[in-house]
Amino acid sequence: MGDTNLVFLLFDVVQKFIGIYTALLFIRILLSWFPNINWFDPPFSILSQLTDPYLNIFRSIIPPLGGLDFSPLLALLLLQVVQSAVLPSVAQLLASVQPGLSM
Repeated sequence: MGDTNLVFLLFDVVQKFIGIYTALLFIRILLSWFPNINWFDPPFSILSQLTDPYLNIFRSIIPPLGGLDFSPLLALLLLQVVQSAVLPSVAQLLASVQPGLSM
């Protein structure tokens, strides 16, 4: 029973983390529309430090086209796929391996 609770806790933490991180990405994307924001000031620098490493992965795949950066769309899409397809599939796989586990 303890393993079941641990798995539930792990999936819940990952789901909540993805939700919070998605919200941070949305805030970062919306703030990028304001050119006068100083990304070195404390509230913005923290947000930038949290989101830019993940966004930079996608910026290296999709360079800005015509001054528009489409990489955040791919970054958000991947988070949504993980949250809505990958995590439930893993949970279903675990449930089939451990008969007492139901998600």
